Amino acid sequence: MTTAAEHRTHDDHAHTHGEGCGHVAVPHGDHTDYVHDGHLHKSHEGHVDECAAAGHTTHEGHDHQHGEGCGHVAVPHGDHVDYVHDGHRHAAHEGHWDDH
Repeated sequence: MTTAAEHRTHDDHAHTHGEGCGHVAVPHGDHTDYVHDGHLHKSHEGHVDECAAAGHTTHEGHDHQHGEGCGHVAVPHGDHVDYVHDGHRHAAHEGHWDDH
């Protein structure tokens, strides 16, 4: 699974994310992302980044179909929805599931 992410600073973000902040926490590799304003935030060196995976990593052998009522947390992510499953996020992509 790829954990590298693009470094896009989220400017003017005064809110501090953490336990009890009111946003959904999503484990993501070596850090935790928080769902906020329709995308994912992570704390990074005194500021907040918009977290987006770099590259394309297919989740092999994933038979479960995510969607409304599937039992996994749905996370808006840009132009699609990721689903938190097995400690990472899955996103539908061209007939398979990607690890985000």
